[in-house]
Amino acid sequence: MLKRAIHTLWNVLDELDQAWLPVEKSWKLNERHYGALQGLNKAETAEKYGDEQVKQWRRGFAVTPPELTKDDERYPGHDPRYAKLTDAELPTTESLALTIDRVVPYWNETILPRLKSGERVIIAAHGNSCARW
Repeated sequence: MLKRAIHTLWNVLDELDQAWLPVEKSWKLNERHYGALQGLNKAETAEKYGDEQVKQWRRGFAVTPPELTKDDERYPGHDPRYAKLTDAELPTTESLALTIDRVVPYWNETILPRLKSGERVIIAAHGNSCARW
């Protein structure tokens, strides 16, 4: 649950004068997990691995970046926001395909039924978790 999406939603609700609306958050709408590349900028990553490899990781549909180890401080299991999740649920890296595998069931089971029932839903999420499908 990245702060950017949460802050964007707060701003939207504030502008709409709807800040009182209930908000649900789900890690399943998180940005793609870039594994050991988490927190590195594009220049640092390209310098370390080469431009072509970085391009494959970023644009390849089924290509995963190097995994983040569970002893790495960036591993999501160390974050209290994910305390209720099992290690099996927490990604250590994701391809675009794996990101879709995480997001689509949440869409189908949680968001789509609400839309079909006539509810209006605002989704504040990230490009790789929503724009690719």
